[in-house]
Amino acid sequence: MQEMSRKNQYFTDSVIRRMTRISLGCGAINLAQGFPDFDPPKAMLDRLNEVAYQGPHQYPITMGAPNFRQALAKKCGRFMGRTLDPDTEIVVTIGSTEAMVDTIFALTNPGDKIAMFSPYFENYRAQAIMAQCEPVFIPLVPPEFNFDPNVLEDAFKQGLKAILICNPSNPSGKVFTYDELKLIADLCIKYDVYAIMDEVYEHIIYEGHVHTYMNSLPGMWERTVSCSSLSKTYSVTGWRLGYAIAPKYIMDRIKQYHDFNTVGSPSPLMEAAVVGLEMPDSYYAEFAAHYAHMKKLFTEGLSRIGIPYTDPQGAYFVLADIGPFLKKGQSDVEFCEEMARKVGVACVPGTSFFNEKGINNIVRMHFAKMDSTLNEALDRLSHIKEKMA
Repeated sequence: MQEMSRKNQYFTDSVIRRMTRISLGCGAINLAQGFPDFDPPKAMLDRLNEVAYQGPHQYPITMGAPNFRQALAKKCGRFMGRTLDPDTEIVVTIGSTEAMVDTIFALTNPGDKIAMFSPYFENYRAQAIMAQCEPVFIPLVPPEFNFDPNVLEDAFKQGLKAILICNPSNPSGKVFTYDELKLIADLCIKYDVYAIMDEVYEHIIYEGHVHTYMNSLPGMWERTVSCSSLSKTYSVTGWRLGYAIAPKYIMDRIKQYHDFNTVGSPSPLMEAAVVGLEMPDSYYAEFAAHYAHMKKLFTEGLSRIGIPYTDPQGAYFVLADIGPFLKKGQSDVEFCEEMARKVGVACVPGTSFFNEKGINNIVRMHFAKMDSTLNEALDRLSHIKEKMA
């Protein structure tokens, strides 16, 4: 048989999704894969019930149903502070994952370099490799996950084609400040680099922090692609409704890849989701307050148990230090698999996110769960010392 692609030797299957399968197999509480266990807004569910019988049920326009794109343009434009053209500056994708893939293929050629901060969401490295690009990593230094401006510029000097930024960041919970983004923006302009922004957690920001859209900075609309989805903001991770926003000359390329990659997003789900995009600003305030409550419940519980963690500024993850519970010679992957089975809580090994070597004591847990689920998880975690001995 002829040789198959060599690309996959440079990445594994998703460890996050693997931990979900392990969790399901042993009955653990899944704090690994970041999806909530509470319902989407009632208005969206009621509309979905209507759409089930009224339709549409056939192929949509490839770029996304017109009314859905119009609602996206209005909602996103309101928060970004600009008027968006739903016909030329937006494409609807199968989750933000497809938006990122389409964007990377649209902007790069084999051999190009893409910078990303470490820790990074595991998809990014694999996506870059699939596009035959070379990832360039810039370390974020805990606990604040700041970066060294000189190290950052050294990366730009390597001849980058693009920089990929998750803001707020998965897994670190970092919210990039205006000054940090302005520094990155100035370097993008100086070295002629595109900015690919993953902004799926844009509405999950905690007190003292503000989300700034990269495409709102001077000179950056022309070179920025903003990727996001409805998954986190409306608790519909399984609907897989994502989108990319970019100037027309970039969007024309992204649409071309989207058209031959996935054809289109689910018609009935786009129709049902329009009512979510039309929610008033009060929805986003209540949404943020709910996440602040879950964060407080979970992090205070970790503090009582004595599990060290870094305090997230946004998103819904904590990076916890499991060093005190590791056996000699045990990897973080082995630890997480054993913890799921013995403690009954699933998390993700930190080596899935860090490019730096020697980090074996960090795991990622998420807290987008009902109070009852979080309290049960904390109760199980309170026995981690004896059960992992």
